Amino acid sequence: MRASGGQQGGKQQPDVIEFVPKQELERAQREIEKQQREIERLQQEIQRLRKELEAALRASKRQAAPHSRGEPKADPQRPGRKSGSHYGQQACRPVPSRIDEQYRVPLPEQCPHCGGGVEFQRSEPQYQEDIVRRTVVRRFDVAVGRCRGCGRRVQGRHPLQTSDAVGVGAVQVGPEALALAAILNKQMGLSLGHTREVLAYGFELEVSCGGLYRALARMAKRAAPSYDGLVETTRQAPVNVPDEAGWKVGGRLQWMHVAVSAQVTVYAILPGRGYEQSVVILGADYDGFLVHDGWQPYYRFAAAFHQSCLGHLLARCQKMAQIGPAAAAVFPLAVKALLQASLQLRDRYLEGEISEHGLRSATGRLEARLDRLLEEPHGDAANRRLAQHLAHEQPYLFTFLHCPGLDATNHEAERAVRWMVIARKVWGGNRTWKGAQTQQILVSILRTCHQQDKDPFSRIVLLLRSPGSEILDIVPSVE
Repeated sequence: MRASGGQQGGKQQPDVIEFVPKQELERAQREIEKQQREIERLQQEIQRLRKELEAALRASKRQAAPHSRGEPKADPQRPGRKSGSHYGQQACRPVPSRIDEQYRVPLPEQCPHCGGGVEFQRSEPQYQEDIVRRTVVRRFDVAVGRCRGCGRRVQGRHPLQTSDAVGVGAVQVGPEALALAAILNKQMGLSLGHTREVLAYGFELEVSCGGLYRALARMAKRAAPSYDGLVETTRQAPVNVPDEAGWKVGGRLQWMHVAVSAQVTVYAILPGRGYEQSVVILGADYDGFLVHDGWQPYYRFAAAFHQSCLGHLLARCQKMAQIGPAAAAVFPLAVKALLQASLQLRDRYLEGEISEHGLRSATGRLEARLDRLLEEPHGDAANRRLAQHLAHEQPYLFTFLHCPGLDATNHEAERAVRWMVIARKVWGGNRTWKGAQTQQILVSILRTCHQQDKDPFSRIVLLLRSPGSEILDIVPSVE
């Protein structure tokens, strides 16, 4: 029944009453309910597809080859520089500085083409650099005696020896072979089995996986004082970039922590990814700058100054704009533009285009823009989550503008994590906690050598040949 009416005495009075059949009302009601069910179904379908898209994007990153940049181009450019007059001088291998072997190559007695005689005109040099598949076996005849004063056993030691063991432990693998094994396994990510094969194929040196495992554990024990020095250097560094990633010990998920400072990199494999584990590297009273990805436990370092990684936020905004509806993409795109503007402001200051006063004024305007963005209402659930996260991170987003020279991303820690991620993808992690301790010590030594542009090979050999405790020169306090 429908009614229409006018006013009489200030009251609404129905003029015409129209009766609608009950069947028509019921049919209209059923149609409304059907449309409501369809709307709910479509909304659920949208949510399901959005979750599947997010999961697919995450899975594609996990399953991709390390550092993959996506699908290759259908018509890629030819690699290398283009030939022509602008190419420049073509590079070639330089003439070796030393000659170990020299051979005379005489002319053939007859021409290989017509069989005629051949006369000598000149000699042309040719050089060949090769490796020799040969293992050097050293025998040390160790003099053993006894002290006349205290009666204790005394034996000699040669500078090339790495151990005083005789008898059962008399046959040992040399320090250069073990240094190469450590670099192959800990830095390049080869498994112990593949490392053993490299030593066998390349140098005819036969060694078991168990033998390599025990030798690397002894090497880590020798390197422990240097590792402790790296940890102490990290705790005193004015800036640290921490991060963490999953790691397997005995087939169970654990966590690999890393902290990168200007001079050293320290790893620690621990059963958790919270504040208590981060304290193992940084120390509870760390009061420098921490540049991190916004992981909540890092904010428990109350004495530290924080910079939240803008790279993670930019990637999050980009994904939200890709998978969300067009109306909801406005907010993440606005946040992305704001963060990119802050990075451009930093670059302009470092290039000398604006003064320090101009930098501070522009930073204040960026902070005001962020305030206005966060004050706006957000109907989309993903946008509300992003706004809530930004509200928490707001005091730490532009620390790099208030302290010029500070990194705006935790890129250095991400790069350090890749070393371990490659190894995890190849051979899965460590079987025991003792192996994990060996892993964290040796990879810290190798990564710090790489960071300081120092040769790790010679330093590991020096460490193994040292009769006492040796702290490597990669620890800044002993340089």
